[in-house]
Amino acid sequence: MTDVVNNRAQFRAAVGNVYSTFWRLGLRLRFHLWQKRKLKQPVLEWVAGKPFVILPQVFNPNLFLTSAFMVQALNETLVPPECRFLDMGTGSGVGAVFAAAFTPYVTAIDINPAAARAARINALLNQVEERVRVLEGDLFAPAAGEQFEVILFNPPYYRGQPQSQLDRAFRAEDVIERFAAALPQHLTPNGHLLLLLSTTSDEEHFLTLFRQQGYSVTPTAHHPLPGERITLYKVG
Repeated sequence: MTDVVNNRAQFRAAVGNVYSTFWRLGLRLRFHLWQKRKLKQPVLEWVAGKPFVILPQVFNPNLFLTSAFMVQALNETLVPPECRFLDMGTGSGVGAVFAAAFTPYVTAIDINPAAARAARINALLNQVEERVRVLEGDLFAPAAGEQFEVILFNPPYYRGQPQSQLDRAFRAEDVIERFAAALPQHLTPNGHLLLLLSTTSDEEHFLTLFRQQGYSVTPTAHHPLPGERITLYKVG
């Protein structure tokens, strides 16, 4: 009987792995057929009811269905009023714009110059430009010496050298390790990190980096997709 149960479990796991593989291939195909057509000119997208201009070489937040989940999970408990909030790797500024509904002290950082430009445009478009400061640079470097009560980060999920500015949203060699190492210098003692991860990434390794720093890790929201599950973790 035990062998039957084990065989069934192995079969389900194998089917799940095959399904996940096809899901990821489908997302890649979707990128090539849909996103790449929009890379040559600005486009207007809507995320959770708000408009965002997406510039060429900036990740489109509607591509993988994660951005809307992320911002809709934000609330006054996760983003306390008047807190100093950092949206790391802001992209088109989606996290920063939505955080500005809770606090007037929002900083957004991205290493991609086009992304920083798009974030400034979208802060203006959504009339929160006085609440959102956009900086350009690598991880915490533009905010050296500063600390934040809340940091939001949706890191690149895949290992490798990025092939373009746009590819930085997907791929990195050591970004998550460098981010985790620098986090204690930039997170206030009672603050927390909001970390968005997918089961298609090396999720357990990412979380272990923060546990090794002495932080507790708590899932706050899940969103199942056909071939993956995305989770918003509270780290603090």
